[in-house]
Amino acid sequence: MPHFILEYTDNIKDEANIPDLLKKINQVLISRSDIFPIGGIRSRAIELKHYFVADGTENDAFVHGTLKIGAGRSDEDKKAVCDEIFAVIKDHFSELYEKRYLALSLELYEFSKFGTYKHNNIHKRYKK
Repeated sequence: MPHFILEYTDNIKDEANIPDLLKKINQVLISRSDIFPIGGIRSRAIELKHYFVADGTENDAFVHGTLKIGAGRSDEDKKAVCDEIFAVIKDHFSELYEKRYLALSLELYEFSKFGTYKHNNIHKRYKK
């Protein structure tokens, strides 16, 4: 953990540069390696082909991010990382936001202590 999942409507795929956004999100998370182990960071995107936005009369688009983390971080740390990630998302889509109807959102999902099972040997690479 953490895992970042981005959902986006397919009507922006040609302008969205999703791989670049995922890289930026990973850089935010890596910069906080004091609270998130680098070997556990995952980012992925899901292009949505079937969706309906508002009343459906416009070619509206949306981007929704979910940050999933394990329990144990302070409220201050959670707020700081979410603020930074959302700022990155807003900056990344700023030009597109000015050109079209676009909704951006981010949510934090925190698992309980017993809410995840993991088996990961990537962590070994980052042990100091």
